[in-house]
Amino acid sequence: MSSTTDKLAGKTNEFAGQARQAAVKALDDKEMQAKGMVQEAKGHAQQTKGEVKETVKKVIDKA
Repeated sequence: MSSTTDKLAGKTNEFAGQARQAAVKALDDKEMQAKGMVQEAKGHAQQTKGEVKETVKKVIDKA
């Protein structure tokens, strides 16, 4: 996966997780809220992975 793809997938997961958490607050569904938090964290990790890939590529390109 490219760094851009990782970052895009990460942002999508992060937003989906946030949306899920917001929706379930009204339902008071703790399990679903936890799943939303996990999905948001996954998205954040994917974005970080994409940023690291991009940084490594820039360093390699300068060498």
